[in-house]
Order: sequence, then structure tokens, then C-alpha cells
Amino acid sequence: MSIRVALNHKTHYTYDKAITIFPQVVRLRPAPHTRTLIESYSLKVTPADHFLNWMQDPFGNFQARLNLNEKSKEFSVEVDLVANLSVINPFDFFLEDYADKYPFEYTKEQKKELQPYLQIEEDGKFLKAYIAKLNLSRRRSVDFLVDVNGSLQNEIGYIIRMEPGVQTCEETLTLKKGSCRDSAWLLVQILRHLGLAARFASGYLIQLVPDVKAIDGPSGTEVDFTDLHAWTEVFLPGAGWVGLDPTSGLFAGEGHIPLACTPTPSSAAPISGGIEAGAKA
Repeated sequence: MSIRVALNHKTHYTYDKAITIFPQVVRLRPAPHTRTLIESYSLKVTPADHFLNWMQDPFGNFQARLNLNEKSKEFSVEVDLVANLSVINPFDFFLEDYADKYPFEYTKEQKKELQPYLQIEEDGKFLKAYIAKLNLSRRRSVDFLVDVNGSLQNEIGYIIRMEPGVQTCEETLTLKKGSCRDSAWLLVQILRHLGLAARFASGYLIQLVPDVKAIDGPSGTEVDFTDLHAWTEVFLPGAGWVGLDPTSGLFAGEGHIPLACTPTPSSAAPISGGIEAGAKA
């Protein structure tokens, strides 16, 4: 059984005068590895006088590069898509024998290919202390990742944070709270410290009210909703990239629709580009 869901997402900027809008890069198209079936997709841009070129970045994500041909007092990007939500078992994969239990070593070829996703970019004392408390005993890799993801969800409280950018791992661990992108980046760095290739995932999260409430434990959302979201993907030999959502403590499922998955959050921003200096939004 599946459910068809229509998603509309509009980003709209207005300015106090007509200005030059420099080339923009839009990362709002479902990524090639999206497991949820996307039945239709459209991207509408205002002003209408523009040139749009689809391309893929070095990591395989779709990007729309926009060249706007005239000055304008507004700029908007509107996405419409229809997704066919069928239940996805996030554990429906097999690992290579050598990767079945953690810790394991990537092959020489894999290490070379995964180098950007193994690079440690934060090494603060709070991050080191947090990792030192983790249970690193040898066990099934899937069980290990369930524990690491769940522990982080229990440790870091979720907040809606409107400020741009991503908190450092030290900030998130000190505050013990952060947005979804803050927790996702923290998990990326934790996994890399543990020798696992990890990347930052930006995408849509669609959550629907369950037909039956859980007998015990959380029942999930009380209303249907969708939003931009961020999570983490880890590379497991035999399975490929597997999504972990530290905000919920769960593995990514049918409601997670990745848009851009990159080594760092800055290269996964939904929209990036510049505008004429002196304009007020």
C-alpha cells in the first residue's frame, strides 16, 4: 500500500528596489539515490526572464544554476512534486562479511574514494569527551549505529534555529541543543572520528499521522507536515549510503527525500548566490 503526497515549497525574497541578482545555485531536486518514488517534479522561478541550466555537482547531486537577465524587486523559487510513499524497511540491506561487525576497515580502494567523507574537521575537547563515553565494544555494525544514533538523540535537544549556518560540534555539545542540521553535522564528525565515512544530507522530511497509535512509546506526529530537514548518511560496504536521523534517533525511511548530500553543510545549502550590495530584503 502506498500514499501519494503533493508537496509545495516556495522560497520568496523581496527587496526595497530593483537590484541585480547574481547567478544562483538551487539544490531542491530529489537526489539520484532517493528511494521514495517521485512521480512528478517542477521548479518555477520568478522573475520569468532567466536562464536555467541543470547540472550535477562533484558528488552527483542535481543543481539548477540560474542566470537572471534583468534587475528585479523579487526573487522566488517554487518546487512542486508528487511523492509515492511506500513503506521502506531501513534495514533492508546486506553488508559485506568484513563489515558485518564494527569496528571494520574499508578496503584500500574504498578509502581512496571515500576520502572527503573521512576527513575530520572538528577535534574539540567536548567532542573527544563525548566519543570517549561511547560503547565501542565489537558487535554488529547495524546495532552499533542504532546505539550511536539513539544516544545522540537523547543527548541533544531539538530546537528550531533561524540563524544561518551550522553550529560547531563544541557549541552543540555545550548547549545540549541544536537544530536538525546541527545534530546532523555533529553525527557526521562523530562517525568520522570512529573511522566511518559520513556525509551531511539536506532534504525534505514528510511525516504523516499514523493510522494506529502506538501501544507503547511515541506515536509520531499529530498532524501531517513536511519541512526542510537535515540528517546524516554513513557508507556501509554492501549497503552503500545509509541514512541516520539524529533528530528522531531513527534510520531514514520513506519520508526522507534527500536533495543534496555532501562532505560539508555549506555545499548542501538549498539556495546559494549573491545579490547587489546595498539592497534591503
